[in-house]
Amino acid sequence: MAFALVCQRTTTARYFGCIRSRPLRFHVASSVAQRRTFLNIFRKKKTEDTKEPPEPIPLLSEDDLFHPYSRSPFPEVRAKGQTISSMAPCPVCASGNSHTHEHNHEKPKVKNVSFECPDCGWPTHCSEEHWKADKEHEKYCSRLREANEDEHDLRSGRRMPEFELPGIKLFHPKYTCYSRVRTGPQGYEEAISFANWDVFWYTRGYNSMDSERSRRHASKLLTYPMTIGSVLHQHSSLMLNNQRLTPEGSRSMAAIRSTLHTEPGAPETHEASVGKPQVRIFILGARGESSLPPHVWEQLGFLFPAANFHLFFIGPQVALPRERQNTTPSPVNNDSTSTEPETPASDSTSDKISGDPTSSKEIPDTESTQIEAKKPLYTPNVYTPQTPAAIPPLKWTRSSLTRYGVPSYTTPYSYQMSLSGLQVDNYADVHPLFEETLDPYSDVFFFFAPGFGFPSPSYKDEAGQPVLQISSPTEWGPVLPMLLASKCPIFVTGFSPADVERDVRSLSTAPGVAGEFEWVVTPGPNPFGSEKWEVADFDPRIMVKTNWGIWAIRGKSRDIQERSFFSSLFSNN
Repeated sequence: MAFALVCQRTTTARYFGCIRSRPLRFHVASSVAQRRTFLNIFRKKKTEDTKEPPEPIPLLSEDDLFHPYSRSPFPEVRAKGQTISSMAPCPVCASGNSHTHEHNHEKPKVKNVSFECPDCGWPTHCSEEHWKADKEHEKYCSRLREANEDEHDLRSGRRMPEFELPGIKLFHPKYTCYSRVRTGPQGYEEAISFANWDVFWYTRGYNSMDSERSRRHASKLLTYPMTIGSVLHQHSSLMLNNQRLTPEGSRSMAAIRSTLHTEPGAPETHEASVGKPQVRIFILGARGESSLPPHVWEQLGFLFPAANFHLFFIGPQVALPRERQNTTPSPVNNDSTSTEPETPASDSTSDKISGDPTSSKEIPDTESTQIEAKKPLYTPNVYTPQTPAAIPPLKWTRSSLTRYGVPSYTTPYSYQMSLSGLQVDNYADVHPLFEETLDPYSDVFFFFAPGFGFPSPSYKDEAGQPVLQISSPTEWGPVLPMLLASKCPIFVTGFSPADVERDVRSLSTAPGVAGEFEWVVTPGPNPFGSEKWEVADFDPRIMVKTNWGIWAIRGKSRDIQERSFFSSLFSNN
């Protein structure tokens, strides 16, 4: 018996050894290997148009990105240089060190900048003489050159791998195909790190950022959705250990994270979101963030596979979808023409916006291109910026005028993400629509650089002095007390350390806010702030970074303690 087992094992080993030493050859029957042509008669043959499109030929090479603004090959950059020359004062003239005045009793004449620095390409001084006399210019000249090259790189026409986000299909109209489709939602067995941009891009599966310029471009694009995601996620870098999250904030974040995530040990999949309330994120005072493409905001939803989001952009400068009036049949779908009467573009979008039935991508519009041609090449970023240009309507974009009573729209972009924009002068006008349904377990508020500590441009006190915006009844004065009463967390960002300190100091002077809040996140740097310098047109010496810092508060909680019968007998009260 033992001999038989030994022979059997030896024979088996020899058999598998022969398999390892010989290459495997699989013979497939011809009937299986050949394709069935009968069912493929009407299938469109693959042509050269469906192949991967070639790389675009850039207009500027990587070593040819520096150009003075007045001699830039792009009209938009030249227009920006002209705007700066008409607004920015010469720093030497403004300091009073120049001697251009004829008499001593006369104040020095401050001239605008017209001389372009040969090292950074920006118009920085009124003359070459003042440029040589300014010793402070060397401190920020390298940053200006960096911003100059970034402006030209964005318009160079090269392929931008840093903008190829996970889960996005890159559509090429010329080749009528989709290419470079990358995975979208995060796998439930793959953890995301929110320590910094580098670790996040690696753990999330983004393209490699091979240069500092690519880092600046990508961080500028993703700073808004990733700032929200990094503070709401259970793996946030703002923790009790580093004293950024307070004990009160830990309880507040535990409430909303119970809705965003599943129970410990359960996989975070879309099926786990069944029965959960929709997480509403209110972005008050929204400006440029309201004009970001929806697929950028979709990156926020990919961080939370088990949650559904509804983003609300509320403010007077919210971008609304432009009107579309189709007078001729669409080349994509002849039945998608619109027969609705024309309405003003400033009121709302049409009730149904036609488009490509197979895609929610942006729809080309000849009427919109004519409007864009009439706009100025460059709009200065002054203290009160203008309303962003109208955003392209998508297939499912609908007007929400009848629901909210203000010019608004709603776009159910995906199964996980819906976007709504409300163009209203003050959030207090629409707060009654949400007041009864606000819940700390599913609602959160965000202010991106609201300017609480800046003086109000439209309201003054009895003495004629401007009050702070956080106390102004026409701005944030009535808003913050309403939000504190909801007990929902309120996150605020700032573009510099001085801006964060200014806003935090204003809390102690605002009526209805001072003494009525408790800290959720202490003021400090934001790991997911933009790494790109934003230069002020009215003074190139002023540079900030979008969402540099972040802090959060909520309404003060008052615990009720039940007193027993015996304790009430021996108490003095």
